[in-house]
Amino acid sequence: MVKHITMEALQEVYLALAPKSLGIADLGCSSGSNSLSIIKDIVEAVEAASCKIMIPAPEFRVYLNDLPTNDFNSIFKSLPDFYRDLNKERSDGPPLLFIAGYPGSFYGRLFPNDCLHFVHSSYSLHWLSKVPPSLYDKQGKPINKGSIHISESSPPLVSQAYYAQFQEDFSLFLRSRSEELTTGGRMVLIMLGRIGPDHVDRGNSFYWELLSRSLAILATQGEIEKEDIDSYDVHFYAPTKDEMEAEIRREGSFELERFEMFETEKELYKVSENYGTEVAMTVRAIQESMLSHHFGEGILDALFEIYGRMVEEEMLKEEINPITFVVVLRKL
Repeated sequence: MVKHITMEALQEVYLALAPKSLGIADLGCSSGSNSLSIIKDIVEAVEAASCKIMIPAPEFRVYLNDLPTNDFNSIFKSLPDFYRDLNKERSDGPPLLFIAGYPGSFYGRLFPNDCLHFVHSSYSLHWLSKVPPSLYDKQGKPINKGSIHISESSPPLVSQAYYAQFQEDFSLFLRSRSEELTTGGRMVLIMLGRIGPDHVDRGNSFYWELLSRSLAILATQGEIEKEDIDSYDVHFYAPTKDEMEAEIRREGSFELERFEMFETEKELYKVSENYGTEVAMTVRAIQESMLSHHFGEGILDALFEIYGRMVEEEMLKEEINPITFVVVLRKL
């Protein structure tokens, strides 16, 4: 369904604007072959739309963006195989496809004015640009002791700090893309969210609660210091639909065309015998560099063994239901 919504929005913008050179940006592209699979889908969807209206397919300018620390070289090394696969069984020749890497934060300008027709971002916008500064008091002491994210024990100032940082970041993201997208261009934003106003539920935030508990176990075992947990914060925020819509209205450059909400984990849990381990591997891949820098590399295996076991135990008690948002915006 997510892929269907993305390709439908892409075809709509192409049919509406019919550019000869189609500018596309994938923001938060990560690395490896998965970064290129979306490009193949994009090319095929636009070519199908071109056939319907009987005009030649455009040239494709595809900009892959992520932070400078991303392994862009692994993407570039995958390009020969990608082009070979894309061009298989084509009687009319290869598409005019130009792929470039664009390192930098998408919380700010990346591209020239009016050069993009379509922006895609998958599972990136729930990551904040930084840890909210107001998680620390004027003396630099943490106010969210014992937790690495918003938890039941967190004072109200913690959720307020995270929300304020989300507002600042998302507003800047929208403002930056409004300069880069041409009028009528589309954005498809896929990100984690939450259903209601409660910041603590058995959704996305609960995985961070379990990571806090796992770290606390290591602290009781003497593997890490409790003070180190106090000073470790995850720069993650899962907004509600209302919070996102409020920022879209406030910024004013986009019309909200579609907003879908999905619960995806139930089916994954049913088909997976090692769901806890898989979740642990996913979270480890995201957090490993930051955790090892803060706590030391030596704790990681023990930490994620505990964490995976906790996820399994909690799923047996009650389902954990992370929410995914799929948002389609049109540039006014």
